[in-house]
Amino acid sequence: MVQAVGHRGAAGVVAENTLKSFAYAIELGVDAVECDVHLTADGHVIVMHDEAVDRTTDGTGKIAEMTLEQLRRLDAGEGQPPPTLEELLETVRGRVRLLCELKADGSEAPAVDAVVARRMESDVTFVSFSFDRLERVRGLRGDLRIGAILSSPRIKDMKRALALGACHVGVQYKNLTLAAVDRARAAGIEIGAWTPNRLPEMEAIIALGVTHVTTDRPDILMQHLNRHGG
Repeated sequence: MVQAVGHRGAAGVVAENTLKSFAYAIELGVDAVECDVHLTADGHVIVMHDEAVDRTTDGTGKIAEMTLEQLRRLDAGEGQPPPTLEELLETVRGRVRLLCELKADGSEAPAVDAVVARRMESDVTFVSFSFDRLERVRGLRGDLRIGAILSSPRIKDMKRALALGACHVGVQYKNLTLAAVDRARAAGIEIGAWTPNRLPEMEAIIALGVTHVTTDRPDILMQHLNRHGG
C-alpha cells in the first residue's frame, strides 16, 4: 500500500510549514508529513523552507541572522507565526510520522536533541539533499532513521545512501524510473517521489510501485487512495 506524505503539511492548500497546514494534512489521513528546518541566530530550530523569510512571511531577512523572538513576530499565513520543531513534534506525536528535512548546516544536533528528548526516534526520519548532513546525524545517533533526497536516482547516489544506512530515498517525480524503484525495494529501503501535484502524475508514480508519494496536494492523493483502497 502506498503511503501518503503531506509536503510542508499541505502546501498547495494551506500556507506551507504552518501548524494549520500540518493539521489539515493529518486530518485528511496522511501517513506522514514533511517539514523543513533551519537554525535561528540564537540556536533554535524553526520550521521554514527558504534561507530567508521573504517569500513565506510578511517580513524580510535571513533566518540565520534572526532570533526566535524576531521570527515569532512574523505572519507565515493566516496570522500564524513560523512554528518551532518542538511545536511540530507535539502536533504529530502519536498521529503521523515526520520527515524532517535539514536545510542548513548546524541544524543537525539541535534537531536530533528535540526528537530524542521526546523519545520520538522511531517516528522521525531525518532527510536531506546533503549527504554530509546525513552523515552528521548518523554520527550523533547511529540508530536514527535517515533518508536521502535526490533530484535524480543516480546509481552512485543510491549506493551512498545505502552505505550510510538510509531507510528512505525520495526522488523528484519527473526523474523517477522503474529501475530505480526496483533497485531500492530489492535493497529493502523505502523509495518515493516528490512532488506530483496532479492526479495523473500521482497515478503514474504509484504505478511504478513506490512506497510513498510526497505531495503539496494530499487532499487529491487521499481522495484517490480512499477511492481505490490505497
